[in-house]
Amino acid sequence: MKSFLLASLLALSLTSQAATERPRLIVFIAVDGLPMRQVMAWQDRFGPDGFRRFLAQGSTWTQASYLHAHTVTGVGHASMLTGATPAIHGVISNEWTDPQTRQGLYCAEDRRHRYLGVPRNSPEAGTSPLNLLAETVGDVLRKREPRAKVIGISGKDRGAILPAGHLGTAYMFLTENGFFSSSSYYMAQHPAWVNAFNARRPADAMWGATWSPLLPDSAYTGYAPDDSPWMASAGYGRSLPATLGKGHEEKGPRFYADLLSSPFGDQITLDFARAALAGEQLGRDKHPDILSISLSSHDYISHAFGPESRLAQDHLLQLDRLLERFFQDLDARVGKGRYVLMLTADHGFTDTPEWAKLQGRNSGRLPVAQLMGQLNASLQEQFGAPRLARTISAGGILFDEALMREQKLDAGAVYRAAAQALRGIEGVGAAYGPDELRSSAAPRADQPLLQTLRHAWHPTRSAPVLFGMAEGWILGSRLVGATHGNPWPSDQHVPILAWGPRWFAKARIDTPVAVTDIAPTLSNLLRQPAPAQSIGLALAKH
Repeated sequence: MKSFLLASLLALSLTSQAATERPRLIVFIAVDGLPMRQVMAWQDRFGPDGFRRFLAQGSTWTQASYLHAHTVTGVGHASMLTGATPAIHGVISNEWTDPQTRQGLYCAEDRRHRYLGVPRNSPEAGTSPLNLLAETVGDVLRKREPRAKVIGISGKDRGAILPAGHLGTAYMFLTENGFFSSSSYYMAQHPAWVNAFNARRPADAMWGATWSPLLPDSAYTGYAPDDSPWMASAGYGRSLPATLGKGHEEKGPRFYADLLSSPFGDQITLDFARAALAGEQLGRDKHPDILSISLSSHDYISHAFGPESRLAQDHLLQLDRLLERFFQDLDARVGKGRYVLMLTADHGFTDTPEWAKLQGRNSGRLPVAQLMGQLNASLQEQFGAPRLARTISAGGILFDEALMREQKLDAGAVYRAAAQALRGIEGVGAAYGPDELRSSAAPRADQPLLQTLRHAWHPTRSAPVLFGMAEGWILGSRLVGATHGNPWPSDQHVPILAWGPRWFAKARIDTPVAVTDIAPTLSNLLRQPAPAQSIGLALAKH
C-alpha cells in the first residue's frame, strides 16, 4: 500500500480551472487481453493520434498491475470501475462452480432476463450484473445524478455488463445474428437508434473484407510467423492477408464469431459506440456521462495465434488506427476540452509455451486431467479415499465433502495435504488452503504468490484451495493456442493511460500502481465518493 500512496503523491495536480469543473464525458476503454509490454514494444510504430495521444500528450502509468491471481476477463472487468478485488466484488472468474450447490454459474448470468431481439433465447442466455457484489463509478454517479447516463458496450456480454454496473445500460454483440443487443434487465425494448444501427446490418457488410498487414513483412521480425504449428485456426485461417467469410458458405454465427476475432470486431464495436454517442447525446449537458467500451478482438486473436504472433502485433497496429479515428470523432462531437479518455486492459497474456521454449524460457502446458490425477493419487495415498478432489473452479479445487464426512476425514487436513501436493506438481507455482487465504498475516519470503491469491479468494464463492501456475505455464488440455489467468507480470501487468488536457498533464509515471486505483481516480474527476467497496487510491490530486 505504501507504493500506491507514493504513486498518488507523485502523480499529477490538476489545473485550478479543471479542479472546479468536471468532464462532460468519461470515455473508458478496456482492450481485452492487452499486456503493457506490447504497448511499450510497439510505441514507435503507432500513428500520431491513437495510443500516441496517451503516450505523447497524456499520462502513462508504466507499472500498473492487477492485484489478483486469476486474471481472466470477467474478473478484470469487475475490478476496473469498482476499485475492488474479486475477494470483495465476488466475480471470481468468467464462470465458476458454486461450492454449496455444485451448480455452474456464469459471471453475468441471470435467468430471469433475456437478450432483446433474439427469438429463441436459451434459459442460460439471460444476463445482468446480478453477480457483481460491488457498486461501480457509474452506479455512484447515477445515484447522485439520475439524469447522467452510463453506457457499456462490448463484443462480450461480461465486457459490457460489469463496467456498466447495476444502474447503467449494457449492449453486447451477439454472434447469433450479428446485432448489438441489450437485456431485459435494462429495458423492455431497444431505443430507436439501436434498431436503426442493427437495421443497416453492419456485420453482414463485412463479409468478404480483407485483413491485410499494415507494415511490410520485415517490420514483424522477432515475432512468431503465421501458420506456426502451435496456432489454432480461425475460420479465415491463421495467416495474413485473411478474408472474412473464407471457409463459410453463408453469413451466420460462425462468421460473426470470426468477425470478433479480427480487427473488424473492434471496428463494429466502435461504430456502435459512435451511434450511442449520437443516439444518447452523451456529453451534451451539465450532467456528466460515462461511456465504457470493451474491445474484445485482441483477446480472441491472442488466444488463437498467441500474443507473440505477427497477427496479434498487426492487430494492435490496426486497433491503433481505429482508435485514432474514434478519438478524432470524439473531438468533433464532444469537444477536446470537454471529455476524458482512460484506457486499460482486463488482463495480459502468457506467451504460447511452444514459442517460449524456442526462446529458451521455462514453459509448458499442464493438462487438467494430469493435474487432477496426480493430486488425487497423492490424496488417496494419504487418506485412503479415491477422488477426493472433484473439480477445478476459478483457479481452485473443490472436494467431495460428502465422501470426506463419510470417511470421517478432517477437512482441514485434506486441504493442507492438497495444497502441498499441488505445489509438488510441475507447472504449479503455488497453492494454499483456507487457513492461509483467510489470514491477514504478512506473507513470508517463501510465499511470493500468497497475497495475490488472497485477493482472488472470495470466502463463500471460491474453492477452499487456490493455486497459481508457475511462470510461463498454462493450464488446459488444448495443444494449440495461448491463454491467460496467471499470477505473474505477463498477465497482471497492463496499461493505465489517461488523456484530457484540462485534467491530465503529459507525464510518465514509473511508480507501481494498481488497476483498483482507476475507480477512485475517475470518482475524483466527477467530484463524487469512490465506490463503497473500492480499496484503490486516486492516481492524481484533485
